[in-house]
Amino acid sequence: MINLTDSAVSAIKGAMASSTRPIGGLRIMVEAGGCNGFKYKMGLAEVPTLGDTVIECGGLKVFVESKSHEHLVGTTIDFVMAPESSGFTFQNPNATASCSCGKSFS
Repeated sequence: MINLTDSAVSAIKGAMASSTRPIGGLRIMVEAGGCNGFKYKMGLAEVPTLGDTVIECGGLKVFVESKSHEHLVGTTIDFVMAPESSGFTFQNPNATASCSCGKSFS
């Protein structure tokens, strides 16, 4: 369903380790917004929200928001470090278009 690269897993595990609260996994969703209609939203969560699909990727639990599931099937999340910027990137086979920053899609 959702794939995390080794780089993404490492970045997420690092964020989890530095958190001051207990973390159960990564929650991911799609919400309205951005240049192309939808944008990705991720955050660390203690537990899944009612209705979330829970999957395991690279030893991490990923909580997928129920309404976002269909938009995220087959998506690969990577973490890229570059001199000018670093962050997560999304390769989503369901997206028909995306903005230049890669954070918004339709």
